[in-house]
Amino acid sequence: MAVCARLCGVGPARGCRRRGAAREQRRGGPGDSEPDTDTDPEEAGGGGGGATEDEEAAERIEGGRSAPHPAEAGPAGRAPLSLLELPPELLVQIFGSLPGTDLPSLARVCTTFRRILRTDTIWRRRCREVLHRYRHILGLWQPDIGPYGGLLNVVVDGLFIIGWMYLPPHDPHVDDPMRFKPLFRIHLMERKCATVECMYGHKGPHNGHIQIVKKDEFSTKCNQTDHHRMSGGRQEEFRTWLREEWGRTLEDIFHEHMQELILMKFIYTSQYDNCLTYRRIYLPPSSPDDLIKPGLFKGTYGSHGLEIVMLSFHGKKAKGTKITGDPNIPAGQQTVEIDLAHPLQLPDIENLRDFSELSRIVLEVQEQVRREEQEQEHRQEEEDCSQQAASQPAAKPPGGEGAEGEETAAGAEGTTQDKAPASQPFVLPMGVISRNEDYPRTCRICFYGTGLIAGHGFTSPERTPGVFVLFDDDRFGFIWLELKSFSLYSRIKVSFQNAEAPSREAFDEMLKNIQSLAT
Repeated sequence: MAVCARLCGVGPARGCRRRGAAREQRRGGPGDSEPDTDTDPEEAGGGGGGATEDEEAAERIEGGRSAPHPAEAGPAGRAPLSLLELPPELLVQIFGSLPGTDLPSLARVCTTFRRILRTDTIWRRRCREVLHRYRHILGLWQPDIGPYGGLLNVVVDGLFIIGWMYLPPHDPHVDDPMRFKPLFRIHLMERKCATVECMYGHKGPHNGHIQIVKKDEFSTKCNQTDHHRMSGGRQEEFRTWLREEWGRTLEDIFHEHMQELILMKFIYTSQYDNCLTYRRIYLPPSSPDDLIKPGLFKGTYGSHGLEIVMLSFHGKKAKGTKITGDPNIPAGQQTVEIDLAHPLQLPDIENLRDFSELSRIVLEVQEQVRREEQEQEHRQEEEDCSQQAASQPAAKPPGGEGAEGEETAAGAEGTTQDKAPASQPFVLPMGVISRNEDYPRTCRICFYGTGLIAGHGFTSPERTPGVFVLFDDDRFGFIWLELKSFSLYSRIKVSFQNAEAPSREAFDEMLKNIQSLAT
């Protein structure tokens, strides 16, 4: 009301009249000799406190001058004839209360307004009002699309919050950059009530809705799903989806089983109409001891095409968790596990071409791992029995069996990596199938690992032996021994924001949650 009174000329506001009188007194003028008995505690700064945030901002706007130019203020007791006569701190308050759509036009009025609109106070207040409701959805998310999953990145982009769905490149070009398309956007122009738009389909933005279920979960809904339909019906929609998803037509795909998988994925995923639930995922934390930097990778998965896998390190183990999946191994499952305590010494390049020779080496290490696991279980049982028999557990002697075993394994790992050559020739054995023949012909080091295989619908899952092949900092491979198949993985080189895990425990808990949901 005070602001309206000043602007309309009805009468001066108390705070503005007081500030005007103070300016007149600083200039040596008569000022307003009548005391202001109706002092507002907030305007008075809590009874003698420091300057408010807006007043400090105004001082910065005025360039540190102790008083405004006489032309900027009218005589004491007279209502200003222009907004320019108002104190800058009051203009900050007024501009901060206007709709966001008016601010660009206001900045073009004059240099003074443009200078005031650069004040951080205005934009911090706007961010608190509009972004406050949606601040929890910034970052990386995995949509609940049955076994297929996905990767959603929610970012602030100009005057919008946009949800980008990241898609792998077309099979089998694993080194190509990621593709992405918008699924929704939130306007930050309006004050307090932000507009949500669905971006799915080919008819432009339309009305949508976002419901924030809890801090690490939200859902989207399209209110105009007719915008997703195409004039040519489902056949046209399928052809368009196929060109976007696979970069080819169905006639170009000669493998009948692959055609069935593609058609199944279209039918399953298109039924959601962008009405999805998303759960937060974090990027894996890194350590100086990690073999390579953890993160997200694109990988080849035979007839299923390219999928997104998260590589993370857990002591002497490395895990590859599916962010996108398929009907055999759904998103959220651990597709590969690497035993960093058991490096493999590959044969020379000629013997490496012999699949039976590689298989012999891997199976020997598998048997060694099995014996070590049995010995560890036996030692654990003995320790449990000892603890139950004694009132206090007996202390292990320095350098005891358990400690020696750990030191030996760690020492063997470090020694192997130290002695391993910078690179060694690599070639796939005869009979091993690879979707991408353009794999590196040299590698740094190999480790024993296991890969998860299952029937359709994730039936009869089983971990089978394989070989983890590290090519460089951004590429690795996995030979599935039982399937005689090779997967090549390439790092996703995108700088994701708001995706770091708050702690190692939070990341581990996230992995457990997405795996339990997939199961």
